[in-house]
Order: sequence, then structure tokens, then C-alpha cells
Amino acid sequence: MYSGIEHTAIAAQDTTALCQWYCEIFGFQVAYDNKKTPPTYFVKLGSGLLELIPAGDAGRVDRESADPGLSHFAITVDDFDAAVEALTAKGVSLKNVREASGGVKVGFLDDLEGNLLQIIYRPNPL
Repeated sequence: MYSGIEHTAIAAQDTTALCQWYCEIFGFQVAYDNKKTPPTYFVKLGSGLLELIPAGDAGRVDRESADPGLSHFAITVDDFDAAVEALTAKGVSLKNVREASGGVKVGFLDDLEGNLLQIIYRPNPL
């Protein structure tokens, strides 16, 4: 009955700027723009969708990656070292870059609005 995760949503202070950031940094493509002010976007990378919705007026709550709730989402890379080099060339700072078990390589970064992302290379998909 259930077949997969369709999308993840991020509430953003500036959906347009965040949309442009994901497109420029990772090559996402705009799949949907509702043309409202402020707009909601769906951006697509491979078969994955990310929804960027306008944030409400509440302030952002700072959290650590292991605090309860959604921690991060991960973007798959085919060549980890090339991805690190490309992100660094675009001025993106990576943290906690390391090799995990089984040859898996990971690194973390914050998007334009401080949301935690991971890039991940898996030699053998789960």
C-alpha cells in the first residue's frame, strides 16, 4: 500500500533564495512553482523532491543533529571526493567529513537557512 517517501519539506524565510541555492549548489531543478507571494517550490534531484514552503513568524529553534525530531536529509553522491571539491569551490563549508563503516563516506553542511544536510557515498546501496 505504501510505496515510498514522496518529498521532504523545509519551511524557509526566503523560499526563492533557498530554491536558487539548491539549484546552484546541487543541480536541483524546479519541478513546481505555485507563483504565489511568497512562493512554494518543489525542487527535484533524481527522483527525490524537496518542498520549500514559506515559514511562519515563529523564530528558528536551534538544535543539535541528535536532538529529537528530524535531523537531516542526505544527498547521494557518486564520487565523494569530487563532490567535496565541488562544494568547497562553491564556498560551501563541510563539517564532520569522514569514512564510516563499509567504505561509506559522509560529510555535513548547512544550507542557506541553516538546515543540516549530509552528502553520502555508499559503495553498496542498502
